Amino acid sequence: MKAYVARQPIFNKKKRVKAYELLFRDGLLNSFPGGDGEHATSKLLSNSFMTIGIEQLAGGRKAFINFTKDLLVDRIPSMFPADKIVVEVLEDVEADVEVVEACRELAETGYEIALDDFEYRPSLVTLFPYTSVIKIDFRATPLNEIQNYVEKLSEFPVKFLAEKVETYEEFQTALTMGFDYFQGYFFSKPQVISQKDVSPSRLNLLRIMAEVNKEDFKFEELEKLIRRDVSISYKLLRYINSAYFRRLKEISSIKQAIILLGEMGIRRFLSLITMSRLASDKPDELIRTSIIRARLCEQLGKISPKDVDPSELFTLGLFSLIDAILDNHMGSIMQNLPLSEPIKAALVERKGTLAQFLELAKVYEAGQWERVVNLADGLEISEEKIPEYYVDSVTWADSYAML
Repeated sequence: MKAYVARQPIFNKKKRVKAYELLFRDGLLNSFPGGDGEHATSKLLSNSFMTIGIEQLAGGRKAFINFTKDLLVDRIPSMFPADKIVVEVLEDVEADVEVVEACRELAETGYEIALDDFEYRPSLVTLFPYTSVIKIDFRATPLNEIQNYVEKLSEFPVKFLAEKVETYEEFQTALTMGFDYFQGYFFSKPQVISQKDVSPSRLNLLRIMAEVNKEDFKFEELEKLIRRDVSISYKLLRYINSAYFRRLKEISSIKQAIILLGEMGIRRFLSLITMSRLASDKPDELIRTSIIRARLCEQLGKISPKDVDPSELFTLGLFSLIDAILDNHMGSIMQNLPLSEPIKAALVERKGTLAQFLELAKVYEAGQWERVVNLADGLEISEEKIPEYYVDSVTWADSYAML
């Protein structure tokens, strides 16, 4: 059985990724119609992490994973290392004697316990001594109620995590209220929508990105761009020798690295390094998400019978968060770039076939599984191939994030 897993970042106060929550398709139990649900769920978890690899999915950070009452009572979380996961207790789990005992055992053996979608109930008090993180839905809970929770529960050794933080204003509000961690897509929105022009230095970087992705760009020109920049040369050698390529022998020559990556690989490398410079003052997850989308869109384009150019889809995904990176309107940014009209239509108006590929990448990363199915059907893409491409894209993006 395919494991449908996406990840959502959890940030600390400095907007650095602290952990990832892993989102499973249809939850855990609901993935298995009939039969021994608990056995099947355990198998899913085991196979998911043995096959995909928790390190690969979480990039070396902890993974928040939802657990039902039965999974907790059966001590399923103990199948995984305590330093790799955070045990997330679902909101509908009642804190009865069995659950409290299971959480006590887990906490005493080094596991962190998180209470998901927290709403105060007297029965939960018995869990607080073993709880490390309390997650509060920032949109579904009134602000005065949230503040009350934070003040009352601060007597316990817990950290507070604000879920569904979608704007920087909400991030700032949660920060002021005393939250420690933040989950949501606030990082992918422009902080301040400005009408001012993009600075000449940044505009030059944008044009380099657009130019290197053109079909008629010459290999010799790509080589010149790399050789004239010591920083890019250094990062190229780090990348070609990273774990993603699994080289037996270290590559120490710029020319050899260029040959091994090929023209398309070098073009992408320059695009991504340039994007990293543009996003130097932004959360790392912003550039990481852009790269994941670029790779995933390209892979989806290769297996779809639609008349699309995979390299255009790569560029589309790469530029999909450029408004958040530059804190400007997407339309204003696109006016100054030599990108194709289909790419501009997809980014500015969300129209055209290319836009459907980008939307599919977005809903997969958000774990909106029903929409994934519908969009995949519309693009005539085998739904079962998407998880494989997503994991590949995550690994690929993380190899760039290390540069």
